[in-house]
Amino acid sequence: MNAEYVVVVEQSETGFGAYVPDLPGCVAVGESREEALQLIREAIELHVESLRESGEHIPPPTSTAESVVVHIAA
Repeated sequence: MNAEYVVVVEQSETGFGAYVPDLPGCVAVGESREEALQLIREAIELHVESLRESGEHIPPPTSTAESVVVHIAA
C-alpha cells in the first residue's frame, strides 16, 4: 500500500531538516536537501513500521501544502 505524506523541508545555516506534520516525531536532518529527503523517506517507513508493530494507529496522510505569494514592502 502506498501513502503520500506531506514533508516540510527547512534550510538552516548548517543543512536541511525535514518533518512530517501527520506523523509527530518523524524528523530527519541532512547536509543537503536531497539527503534530508532520502532520510525522511526512510524515517517515515521506520515510523509507520514501529507504529504497526506496537499496535498503534497509523495516521493517514491528511495535510496539504500550498504556496502563498505576498508583497513585502521594502
